[in-house]
Amino acid sequence: MKTSRIILSLALVFIAASCSYRVMDFTLISSKNVELSKFPTYERGGERIEGEDTKSIIIIIPTGRPDGKEAIDNAIESTPGAVALVDGVLTYKYFYIPYIYGEYTYIIEGTPLIDPALASAEELQKVSDYSVCILDKEGELVKTIEMEEEEYYSFREEALNAPRKTYRKMKN
Repeated sequence: MKTSRIILSLALVFIAASCSYRVMDFTLISSKNVELSKFPTYERGGERIEGEDTKSIIIIIPTGRPDGKEAIDNAIESTPGAVALVDGVLTYKYFYIPYIYGEYTYIIEGTPLIDPALASAEELQKVSDYSVCILDKEGELVKTIEMEEEEYYSFREEALNAPRKTYRKMKN
């Protein structure tokens, strides 16, 4: 009885094979166009981010091949304004239960390098069609107020007729 448990345990270990290995470490990596002339204005993100690309094997049929570039794209696109990753690791992982199921995955982890101009532009793109943005004297976004269509058009009329009064009202 005890030996059959040991044999069964060893068989399960060999059947459910998986592995993980580090493909590379990097200082700077990107799949996007990075404007090097603006490099001094870029900022490091506060937290490390992760992106992955996974493909499956069903029975013995692969559904595709994972791509490291897709993992990089997924990581960069997860942070608004990110153009690259710094100080990170690309890892390849897989597991396979023969004739049942398996997965192959590229995982990339790094600190995002953020272009502040892109980050604020992406933030403004998230604003709905009927909203009012309050900016400070430097042009930085202070507040966004989303409105219904009718409310927006009545506000617009009010703002055109009495801009200072409307600004004071919206600022509060």
